Amino acid sequence: METVKKYLKRYFIDAMGAMALGLFASLLIGTIFNAIGMIPHLGIMSDIGKYAQAMAGPAMAAAIAFSLKAHPLVMFSAASVGYAANSLGGAGGPLAVFIIAIIAVEIGMLVSKKTKVDIIVTPFVTIFTGGLLAILLAPHIGTLVGYISKFIGWAALQAPLVTGILVSVVIGICLTLPISSAAICAGLVLTGSAAAIGGSEGLAIAGAAAVAGCCAQMVGFAVISFRENRWGGVLSQGIGTSMLQMPNIIRHPQIWLAPTLASAITGPLAVCVFELRMYGAAINSGMGTCGLLGPIGMVLGWLSPENGYPGEVTALHWVGLVLVCFVLPAVLSFIFNEIFRKLGWVKDGYMKIES
Repeated sequence: METVKKYLKRYFIDAMGAMALGLFASLLIGTIFNAIGMIPHLGIMSDIGKYAQAMAGPAMAAAIAFSLKAHPLVMFSAASVGYAANSLGGAGGPLAVFIIAIIAVEIGMLVSKKTKVDIIVTPFVTIFTGGLLAILLAPHIGTLVGYISKFIGWAALQAPLVTGILVSVVIGICLTLPISSAAICAGLVLTGSAAAIGGSEGLAIAGAAAVAGCCAQMVGFAVISFRENRWGGVLSQGIGTSMLQMPNIIRHPQIWLAPTLASAITGPLAVCVFELRMYGAAINSGMGTCGLLGPIGMVLGWLSPENGYPGEVTALHWVGLVLVCFVLPAVLSFIFNEIFRKLGWVKDGYMKIES
């Protein structure tokens, strides 16, 4: 059992978290550069952004290798593996990079520093393994993810209320868990952007619900733990990560109820009442209020012509964005938490962040 926990942490917490950082340092920051490039006379920023976005595969793979404590030659070789897996993976590029980079790095580490010609053997083995897997597996991973994404998009169009609840709750929970909700959203292509392979109106609905769920977790915990953590807790959880509450959730799982119930309300409100749609980068769908990148991603999706936002942005959208991402998570989580306090389920000290 200990061995299983060790590898689950190694791959689904450490590696996936690092992969998300690789996405931030390439695709996400590139999107921000592109947005700045929309300002007159700042077109050069868009050029810079496109180069950053093009490096998403290598950045993800190198980050994964770093998290696995790979030797330098293995880490540098992983960049080629990431490029191949992301390029051939299509809609499932991030997932293909995640799977293939881990295998290539682990095999590369088996031979690294074991021979006198390490400078040849290690990159050869790492790149050959990763390249071969990319050619053989990545397209199929992309096809599978495409099917899953299409199903999510179809379900969102058929039953936006139900999908809004499910996606908001599940992705919000993933954000607070020590796994990467951003990587999951990127892997499932939760955006309607024309720039994303597989993007559709249904996925735009799912992406908006994901933003709502993630914001509910972060803002919710920031507000309901104010007694214990004061303004430092508001900042660290509200624009940092609600993952800081995981040790407390393990001890007192009931503290998770308030923000999760809030997400079950804000998700469907976002997509059914305020008609919010995510046409920004899919990774933003899983960011919540971390650096305000969830709401920023939605706004960039509205304003960037290449994303293909199909309608007109109205006052309802702007009001809805503020309410869903900030106001309602705070108010609803506070109300639910006060109810649970009166019931004796939640007590002072339950949400104190360990320093």
